[in-house]
Amino acid sequence: MSEHQQTPLRVERVTKSFGGRGMRLPAPFARNNGHRRRGRMVVDHVSFEVQRGEIFGVIGANGSGKSTLIRMISTLLLPDEGSVRVFGYDAVTRATEVRALINRVSADPSFFRNMSAYENLLFFGRVYGLTRADVRRRTPVILQKLGLEWSRALEPMSNLSRGQQQKIAVARSFLTSPVLMLLDEPTTGLDPRSKRDVQTFIREVQREHDATILLTTHDMDEAELLCDRISFLSGGRIVALGTPYELRAQVAGNRPVESIDMEDVFMALTGRSVEEDEEEEGEAALVGG
Repeated sequence: MSEHQQTPLRVERVTKSFGGRGMRLPAPFARNNGHRRRGRMVVDHVSFEVQRGEIFGVIGANGSGKSTLIRMISTLLLPDEGSVRVFGYDAVTRATEVRALINRVSADPSFFRNMSAYENLLFFGRVYGLTRADVRRRTPVILQKLGLEWSRALEPMSNLSRGQQQKIAVARSFLTSPVLMLLDEPTTGLDPRSKRDVQTFIREVQREHDATILLTTHDMDEAELLCDRISFLSGGRIVALGTPYELRAQVAGNRPVESIDMEDVFMALTGRSVEEDEEEEGEAALVGG
C-alpha cells in the first residue's frame, strides 16, 4: 500500500506522564519494559484515527493534554506507551519521514522577531525545500486569503499585532502544502475578525486541497463550525467521539437535538463546564508537581 493510501493519522493507546522520579527508556527501546514513570498522567491511553480529507477536533480545557498529544504526534515528545502512526510511519522510529508529512501551528509560534514577516516565511520555506520563487509566488496569495495586506509582510515581526503574527504562523505552515496539518489552538487570543479569517482559510484549504487536519481547541463554537468529527478530552482521556450531530443526539434525551450545543454535550459527559474542567486540571497539575 502506498504512503498516501495509508490512514493519515492513527493514535493507539498513547500515554504520557510528567513529574515522575522513575526513569523510563525511550519508547522504541523499551515499550512497556522500562521502569514505569510516576507522576501526573497527562495523556491517558488515548486512541483515535483521522481519515483522509477530514478535520478532526480534540476539544478540552487548557491542561487537558491537548498540546502534549500534538507534540507527541509531531515527534517533539516520546510517548511513554502506545504508538502514533502518520501515513503508516511510526512517529518514534520513523520520525524523519513523519516530519516531512506534517506541519504544526501552535498558539504561541516562534519567529525571528527582527526580520520581516516575509523574510521569516522565506527562511522557513527554504528549510522545507521551497525555492525563493516558490515562496514569493505563494505568500501573497495565502496572506490575501487570511486578510493580511502584503505591506504588513514587509514589516518586522515585532511590529505586528498578536493576530497578525498568528496569521503569519498559519501562512508559514501552509506554504508547503502539507498532507497532515496539526493546528494547536490556532485562533487563541485572536480578535473576532482575525479568528473568522483563519477559520475560513482552514475550511478553504481542506476543501480545495483535500488536506487532513487535526485541530485542538477549547472553543466549542469553533469545533462545531470546522470539524467533521469531534473528540472530548478530559483528564487526559477521550470521553466521547463522534460527529457534532451524533454527540448532540447522545445527550439530547427528550430535547430537540437542534437545541443542544457542544457546551451542553461537554457538561453532560463530564459533569462540568470547560471552564470548571480547566480549573480542576490546573489544581491537579499543582498537586502533581
